[in-house]
Amino acid sequence: MADNTTKKPGFFAKVKNVFKGIGKFFRDTKSELKKVVWPTKSQIINNSIVVIAVVIIASVFILLLDMLFGGIMHFVLDAASKL
Repeated sequence: MADNTTKKPGFFAKVKNVFKGIGKFFRDTKSELKKVVWPTKSQIINNSIVVIAVVIIASVFILLLDMLFGGIMHFVLDAASKL
């Protein structure tokens, strides 16, 4: 039988590989951020206005539903208390 003795990497080789991996991560991150198309100031303002408008509309809708269901519950509880 042949001896299959492969040398395992030592502690310092493992540490070196970790730091290589960290460096590669930051290089890849930097290159990916160069590909990003950032929005303009006017796009940010328009999108913010749309978000605020949708939040206001949704909150008014939820308020109206709350008032409707609250009124129904009040009517049902008043009717039940008179029995």
